[in-house]
Amino acid sequence: MSLREHISAIKREDPAAKSSLEILLCYPGLHAVLFHRSAHWFYRRELFVTARLISQFARFLTGIEIHPGAKIGARLFIDHGLGVVIGETAEVGDDVLLYQGVTLGGTGNQRGKRHPTLGNRVVVGTGAAVLGDIRLGDEVKVGAGSVVVHSVPQGATVVGIPGRVVRGRAKALGTLEHGQVAACAESESADMEQMADRIRELEALMSLLLDERVGQARG
Repeated sequence: MSLREHISAIKREDPAAKSSLEILLCYPGLHAVLFHRSAHWFYRRELFVTARLISQFARFLTGIEIHPGAKIGARLFIDHGLGVVIGETAEVGDDVLLYQGVTLGGTGNQRGKRHPTLGNRVVVGTGAAVLGDIRLGDEVKVGAGSVVVHSVPQGATVVGIPGRVVRGRAKALGTLEHGQVAACAESESADMEQMADRIRELEALMSLLLDERVGQARG
């Protein structure tokens, strides 16, 4: 993947981007990914200290920490990016969007694969955490502040702590339409409340019918 292609993808996705030069000079998410390419090259050759030095330097400059062992796909867009952490065994697909404060982390000190795998075109909202050796399918959307600890099927929208699927295979949302992600959650919550009200009504009706039967039996 060329640098030109990456910049074009950011310009396409971010309405705040005014020019390629602005993206190249002022977007820390792009800088972090470029540094990661170099760090990952050294990591694959088992030059671990050199790789970590590069990643730590990138963290100092950008506020974004990508472990050199992480596998990053094409055109990763880290929007703003401050506080983003991507663990050693994380795998990120193509055209993924991460907002500031996102953590792709582990859940313990076990060895081996311990960080999440993200499919293509995944969107993870501000402050969300995706934890453990789980997989998020293609086009999954994770709402801001959510904590996801279980795998999520393709096309689903996930919100809450712990994260729950609120709309499987929802209609396509734009990558920046987080208000729509919140609307999915609100819609799901309203549906649950209506269902609970209906259950209470049915329980009350059954209680009345039972009382009538008991009265008739006694009569």
